Amino acid sequence: MNLANKRKIIARVLNVGANRVWIDPNRIDDIKQAITREDFRGLINEGAIMLKHIKGVSKGRFRKRLIQKRKGRRTGSGSRKGKRTSRFSTKGEWILKVRLQRGLINGFRKRKLIEDAVYRDLRHKIKGGYFRSARHIKVYLAENNLLKLKHGKK
Repeated sequence: MNLANKRKIIARVLNVGANRVWIDPNRIDDIKQAITREDFRGLINEGAIMLKHIKGVSKGRFRKRLIQKRKGRRTGSGSRKGKRTSRFSTKGEWILKVRLQRGLINGFRKRKLIEDAVYRDLRHKIKGGYFRSARHIKVYLAENNLLKLKHGKK
């Protein structure tokens, strides 16, 4: 006997789709004899009729990818959308560069490798964007003989 109509009635009772209804193959005779909604509710309580779980989308792959991203992986050019400036602002870049350069010359001054007048001049140049990097500052100091080297050398 075809149980399609019974399945539809059960689905309406449970307020789900017909595909989610599971009928116990050992209790088919009981289900064939059931006619009213009340009969079906009784069979549901007995466990002859059950609901199948909804199949969802697994988050396993997403979590694995997230762990890698937190480690700094998966950030290559193929994974990027947007310009370089939209991912990290030009102002943010500037701030990092200037802080690094100022830290470098502060260290030089504390170790008495440069004089205060040279330090002040370097501060102004850094503020004006004269230097590209910390290395550029070192090259500039070496070329202009502004670095006082240890052990009495100049």
